[in-house]
Amino acid sequence: MSNSFNTEDILEVQGRTYHIHSLVPLRKNHDLDRLPFSLKILLENLLRCEDGRNITQAQIQAILDWNPKAEPRVEIGFTPARVVLQDFTGVPAVVDLAAMRDAMVALGQDPGRINPLTPVDLVVDHSVMVDHFGQNNALDLNIKLEYQRNKERYQFLRWGQQAFENFRVVPPGTGIVHQVNLEYLAHTVFVRHDGDTRYAYPDTLVGTDSHTTMINGLGVLGWGVGGIEAEAAMLGQPISMLIPQVVGFHLKGQLPEGATATDLVLTVTQKLRSHGVVGKFVEFFGDGLNHLPLADRATIANMAPEYGATCGIFPIDQDTLAYLRLSGRAETQVALVEAYARHQGLWRDGHTPQAEYSDILELDLSTVVPSLAGPRRPQDRIPLNQARRSFDETLSQFLKEQQAKGTAGTSTTDQEKAIEYEMDGLRHQLQQGAVVIAAITSCTHTSNPAVLLAAGLLAKKARDRGLKPKPWVKTSLAPGSQVVPAYLQRAGLLEPLEALGFNVVGFGCTTCIGNAGPLPEPIGQAISKGNLMVAAVLSGNRNFEGRIHGQVRANYLASPPLVVAYALAGTMAVDLYHDPLGTDAQGQPVFLKDIWPSQEEINRQMATCIDSAMFQEKYADVFKGDAHWQRIEVTGSQRYDWVDSTYVKNPPYFKGMTLEPKPLPPIDQARCLVMVGDSITTDHISPAGNIPADSPAGQYLQAHGIEPQAFNSYGSRRGNHEVMMRGTFANVRLRNLLAPGTEGGWTLYWPDGEMMSIYDAAMRYQETDTPLLVLAGQEYGTGSSRDWAAKGTRLLGVRTVIAESFERIHRSNLVGFGVLPLQFMPGENAGTLGLSGRERYCIGSLDGDPDEVTVTVIADEGTHRTFQAKVRIDTPNEWAYYRHGGILHYMIRQLAI
Repeated sequence: MSNSFNTEDILEVQGRTYHIHSLVPLRKNHDLDRLPFSLKILLENLLRCEDGRNITQAQIQAILDWNPKAEPRVEIGFTPARVVLQDFTGVPAVVDLAAMRDAMVALGQDPGRINPLTPVDLVVDHSVMVDHFGQNNALDLNIKLEYQRNKERYQFLRWGQQAFENFRVVPPGTGIVHQVNLEYLAHTVFVRHDGDTRYAYPDTLVGTDSHTTMINGLGVLGWGVGGIEAEAAMLGQPISMLIPQVVGFHLKGQLPEGATATDLVLTVTQKLRSHGVVGKFVEFFGDGLNHLPLADRATIANMAPEYGATCGIFPIDQDTLAYLRLSGRAETQVALVEAYARHQGLWRDGHTPQAEYSDILELDLSTVVPSLAGPRRPQDRIPLNQARRSFDETLSQFLKEQQAKGTAGTSTTDQEKAIEYEMDGLRHQLQQGAVVIAAITSCTHTSNPAVLLAAGLLAKKARDRGLKPKPWVKTSLAPGSQVVPAYLQRAGLLEPLEALGFNVVGFGCTTCIGNAGPLPEPIGQAISKGNLMVAAVLSGNRNFEGRIHGQVRANYLASPPLVVAYALAGTMAVDLYHDPLGTDAQGQPVFLKDIWPSQEEINRQMATCIDSAMFQEKYADVFKGDAHWQRIEVTGSQRYDWVDSTYVKNPPYFKGMTLEPKPLPPIDQARCLVMVGDSITTDHISPAGNIPADSPAGQYLQAHGIEPQAFNSYGSRRGNHEVMMRGTFANVRLRNLLAPGTEGGWTLYWPDGEMMSIYDAAMRYQETDTPLLVLAGQEYGTGSSRDWAAKGTRLLGVRTVIAESFERIHRSNLVGFGVLPLQFMPGENAGTLGLSGRERYCIGSLDGDPDEVTVTVIADEGTHRTFQAKVRIDTPNEWAYYRHGGILHYMIRQLAI
């Protein structure tokens, strides 16, 4: 490694010696105080990894000379200290590694060269579904079903655990990846051992879940990437990125009584999304941090994808150290974190100078009010006192749409519609706005004891007053780690939650990812019969259309105590400030204000029911797994023996691959497969929830002997490309403008205009070697870092996507899998250019890595017209990946040299 800036140094901490790359020598000629905290971490990363090839002296100088107002143009290589995977996105990553070993053999090379060079942790957390709920044995029943459904996947992961070096698996039932990362895996300062020599540097990472950013709350720089980028990082490839703009978010004051971390993060999300921070770092600073515990910081950092930023990072300070101690980290590690952060200028206290930022936003925490977000986007915050009016407007709009389709009567009648149903021998009425799912979910908030204890206290007071959730509400508690029920139990609050139906249903990602499980059959039938708009209230971060449950059209994000409150109310058509939640045994109305816990009550519980011993006990054997996991048998082979499985299948990516890349084929006479508007998410492109029986994926599974009740979910079958390519663009809420009046995966096949599934049309186009494209609006690909949104797109034969703008991760994933992202010029889109999607398209030459390209549009009658599009291949490395056919092909050829 090079050392152009002479920064190699020694740091002594409690009698231990650490080799570091010190930023102190740079202060002689540079004002490092002007650099944001996050850029100092990038600076150290470049200094330590400088090799004169991927990481150069010029890149380091570019950080030192950073202009906060300049548009990002300088490419650097970011080398994360580690990689974190979850099983939905991790399984296909391991599948790809196994397939790469086979490809190496086909090329006459050593398959053992395919091995993670960077430490990798995979946490199995996305496969549990809420089939059973509201009963004491719900957890055990759901775990048994999880292992039955996912046996083939888990066998594959157990094989990978022993076949690959530098690869660890946290078994099912432990917790969610982000919380396990926060409570156990993260270091804040990473230590690498080389013999007896210790090297210390900032803990950095990338993860295959967009909410990897949760760890930013601990002062760790990291963000979500697609599985494709993660695999490259696993194989030691620096991640190409542009030095970003950094938006400073100034926090002052403190939260008022009654406001929670949820209300704060929804406010922050709305403010940042409105400002526009896509592709930027966000860094929080100010005296408000003095009143913001680390759990609240992690909550805000978690939702960086919702406000659109690459990351949302907090500095290292005394609260960071306090959390490391609380969560059971060794005192030697805590001492190292403090000493290293102070030495490098990464420490925050009352004397820390304010850095320079590209923009600065400000929020007085005292102005935060109780809020929800919905009904379909996390940035659409609604003050709680306006929630009833907002829902009424949503319902009215829904009814107007139904009237236009001829499926509803008058708006007045339908707003009051009630469908009778019978369940457990009792008759009930289900109305518009009924809350049918109330879920305290694992990702955003169960890492935050304050809101969990608040929910428990509210539940206790509600139970004491004789309140219960309405019978149509599916209630669930899915903690992010096993520490959560431990402190709820010690506080005496787990039992009241269970009494209201909030039993622990699993330790993992459930409702947010589409694993809410089925609604009780009478409820589902009533919704369908009445074409009702029903609702879900969840303490998560995602509420996109079709994600939570196919029958639930209105989805709201809320704090855990508000989730309990809405379960008690049973409807969104309620004003929680003025309407009672129910009546007590004496017939007296009970209002939310009567049972809402005070901050003093919450703080008292936090001080007495949580300690470091809980964390140490729960993480003592974190990689061991339960008896189910330990009983799984695997072989010790270097290459995977691809069995006949509908879960794990050898993908076709490397079929016919040669040692040298072939010239790019032209994109000529392409047809439009999908044409969509704004805010198309990766959920629309590659759904993760239920697999409908009549969908192409459902038909494939049934043809292979899988009954619909055993389909599991799209997310669980990401290791099978046959399922996933059939599921691409198959979201039940997708509106393909080529097939007006439809919802779901439908399109028109050209030139004859026949209506068919998108998958069937793509296969028919492939028979004639017709390249395909997608036309899209703004923010194409927002949401989860879902590599199958790119993989499935490519396997369908899509060669290019032309959009008004792209979400950062999805654009990168498209390039990484050989799909060309093109962007309409400013002020232009498919509408202004008069594109119908029925035309044929020809893309101009890509010789010389152009910034722009000419798109020729050919109408059926033969007329030609052209427009210019910006090529969104942003870095030289991305051009290399694209010309090789994708990043995996590029890596194989690099390792085969």
